[in-house]
Amino acid sequence: MSVVLLGYRGSGKTTVGKIVAKRLGVGLVDTDSLIVEAAGMPIREIFAAKGEGYFRDLEHEQLQRALAEGHAVISTGGGIVVREENRRLLRESGRFAVYLHGDVRTLHERITGDANSHISRPNLTNLGGGLEEIEYLLSIRDPLYREVAQLVVETGGRRPEEIAQEILRGCRERGLGG
Repeated sequence: MSVVLLGYRGSGKTTVGKIVAKRLGVGLVDTDSLIVEAAGMPIREIFAAKGEGYFRDLEHEQLQRALAEGHAVISTGGGIVVREENRRLLRESGRFAVYLHGDVRTLHERITGDANSHISRPNLTNLGGGLEEIEYLLSIRDPLYREVAQLVVETGGRRPEEIAQEILRGCRERGLGG
């Protein structure tokens, strides 16, 4: 059983991914962690030192690595869907792709409430990382997440356990275990 979690930063991919992986009895693979490991530096530093293009190249390589893992829950970076080649890989992987959708305000609250996020993650536009940046990037990414996802799960106002239960129910309904 393999599940790929998609969604914007702060949507709960890693938190929910841990619960789903435990319930399915598989490992959790986090593509952002693989990128940091491969580059030997935090994502913020990769962006500052080498630029977004270099980061996206690493992201593509690590997505391929994660998809080669076999049975696992894969937590992807929020921008993984930006490149068509990544969306194609995800669609062709045979993995159950789930989009964790959060509204702009919820995502902003989660991001600003996570001290580590601000330290380790760069702003992605000149909008400064706040509500306007999230709204702008979601307007671009939301259709891309939906293009790849077989299930969309609303995360606003819900506990990680509830979200995980919905994903596992989606797995069972598709005959994928869970």
